Amino acid sequence: MIVHCNFEELTALKAGAHQVLDGYEPEHGMIAAPPEERERVAALMPQLGGDFSVTTLTEQRSLLQAVTIIVGILRIEMESMVAAHHPADEFAVSAYFDFAHAFSVQGRLYEVGLEMEALVELVTGGPVTEDLARDFVFPD
Repeated sequence: MIVHCNFEELTALKAGAHQVLDGYEPEHGMIAAPPEERERVAALMPQLGGDFSVTTLTEQRSLLQAVTIIVGILRIEMESMVAAHHPADEFAVSAYFDFAHAFSVQGRLYEVGLEMEALVELVTGGPVTEDLARDFVFPD
């Protein structure tokens, strides 16, 4: 399965990933991602050059978790910029678009996961197990 991403979405995901990996410091205090979250985002970084090729549900779930972490940090950044400045301030608007682009990718990854689960259930006649999530391969 292919999850298409445009330039703006990839740029927003990269910016958010760097915030997670470098530590994030909004104007009101420090927020550091836990080590396991940083590892998930670090594993995502090499894939932020184009569309995502997702071959198993395990991969989809891992991608979704990493993107969800990034969306969370970008949401905090957006809220911080709006609170510190003005909703129409250049920095607040930029932070909104970064959040919105990443949030859009998160939604598509979630939808792909639902489709993948439905296909596994249809083909196997049963619910998705951890083994099926890992071993059932979806060609591109």
